[in-house]
Amino acid sequence: MSEKLPIYLRITVSKKRVELTTGKECLEKDWENGKFIGNSSTANTMNAFLRQMELQVHDAHRKLLALGIDITAESLANELLGKKEAKRTLKQVFEAHNAEMDALVGSDFSKMTLLRYQTALRHVSQFLKEKYRISDIDIKKIDHKFLTDYDFFLRSVRKCSNNSAVKYIKNLKKIIKICLANGWIIKDPFANFKATVKEIDRVCLTNSEVTLLEQTDFANERLQRVKDIFLFSCYTGLAYIDIYQLKIDEVILGRRDERWIISNRQKTGTPTRIPLLPRAIYLLEKYADHPLRSNSEKLFPVSSNQKMNAYLKEIADVCGIKTILTFHLARHTFATTITLMNDVPIETVSKMLGHKNIKTTQHYAKIMDRKVDEDMAKLIIKLEEPKQEKTVAITTYSYTITK
Repeated sequence: MSEKLPIYLRITVSKKRVELTTGKECLEKDWENGKFIGNSSTANTMNAFLRQMELQVHDAHRKLLALGIDITAESLANELLGKKEAKRTLKQVFEAHNAEMDALVGSDFSKMTLLRYQTALRHVSQFLKEKYRISDIDIKKIDHKFLTDYDFFLRSVRKCSNNSAVKYIKNLKKIIKICLANGWIIKDPFANFKATVKEIDRVCLTNSEVTLLEQTDFANERLQRVKDIFLFSCYTGLAYIDIYQLKIDEVILGRRDERWIISNRQKTGTPTRIPLLPRAIYLLEKYADHPLRSNSEKLFPVSSNQKMNAYLKEIADVCGIKTILTFHLARHTFATTITLMNDVPIETVSKMLGHKNIKTTQHYAKIMDRKVDEDMAKLIIKLEEPKQEKTVAITTYSYTITK
């Protein structure tokens, strides 16, 4: 005796499907082309029941359209079953994302990346409160206008520069991609939205400014220490977080007893190999027995980035340096003044900076006008050198004819 098989209703929207049981069964021999075979009372009754279910799907479709609800296989199934679809909100998804990122800090993400997403969430919260007078919003209500309004908010209320605003927009875009991937929304609000990072000139210290810093001693131990650590970054290209985490075992001896820093960049996780200049070695040795790093694996007693930048402003005032000093300026200085200006190939500089792409190095290490001026001055001298005239010696031979 053949076994009866269950009959399912399959709903498919945009290649995604949901199957619902009808509660009915049928022998395989009695089923063909999606319905019962024959004109028996049983077949007619069952086919009428199945047609009624199809009509219910069409009714659910019209209802969702009228309500402005996204049509998905899941939303249609929920309407048929009388189930309310779980409402997902922007901050809810954002917070879940940040919680997962927090759990992966140190392995897949850096602490700084997490901090940026936490800041992005605070900006979104403030925007919702000030623009819409709400604490959260359904993700399905995020559209192109929401994005343009948020972009304006970042630039006007938060006073973000273009590139900072673009970065926060990209943080939001990642959250929207999560919603799209999970089928929680079907339309991408970023489809016609463009935000472009503008290339900016990277400021760096000149060689004379670096020398001025070296030659200025501070009676205040705190300022002297910050100056030295800043100079160490100028000579190695290490970012603040990388110097903050730099450990004793990351300084090794090379084949000729030269010293190298071998570590992974905190921001990107890419390996960094930097041969140390004599001035960098001097600073390492100077702080080898510093009381603030006693019993510590770290090489330098580094304060918070915020404090370091505040102290650097004091140092600039004392030295008479007009350039606004920030710790990251040291990395630009290494890329340009210390290396490229001294004819170190950009490929070598890129490797030492730990960049994955040499284009990134080109943004950091833009050749200064002085270098261009020096190179052109050499060319002018070369072109104006007096040309030595080539001479051809002609020897005259005399012949004596004897008879």
